[in-house]
Amino acid sequence: MGMCGIIFDLDGVLCYTDHYHYLAWKAVADRLSLPFDEQVNNRLRGVSRMESLEIILSLGSKTYSQEEKEQMAAEKNRLYRSYLERMGPEALAPGAVDVLRTLRENGWKTGTWSPPQGAWKTGIGSSSKNAPLILERTGLDGFFDAVADGSQITKSKPDPEVFRLAARKLRLSPDECAVVEDASAGI
Repeated sequence: MGMCGIIFDLDGVLCYTDHYHYLAWKAVADRLSLPFDEQVNNRLRGVSRMESLEIILSLGSKTYSQEEKEQMAAEKNRLYRSYLERMGPEALAPGAVDVLRTLRENGWKTGTWSPPQGAWKTGIGSSSKNAPLILERTGLDGFFDAVADGSQITKSKPDPEVFRLAARKLRLSPDECAVVEDASAGI
């Protein structure tokens, strides 16, 4: 059939929440007296919350139980979500809405399950469990036929599970989809 779907990563492609992640992880690291900065934060892009926590904890020498790690990850997510609740369209990447509107106006239709020639389905493939909240807060929630996020997968990027799930939700095979991604873990 050829290409008839496009799957977008969310954070770093359509919007930016990096600063909110940084602030939340920094608060957790500061509480644990771990040396966390922007350089360490860059290593966390595109990986799961628990993998990110392991990277941060590797900066110190203390060992933590699984329960303690889960509490730290939950603390980070509470802080992060508090920032997201105050987020709005200002977090959108410049031109993101214009691109999505242009794609829709030129044949990239949403809601079309048997696309005619030139009509594409659009989806989100994000490792973030907060993708629905981000889409809602930025006003992007009406642009996509399907959303696959971190709450629906067991393996985070670089595993392609989230993109395969998005393709399945679009009722397409992965080879019928293009992916727009910014992080090396997603690529």
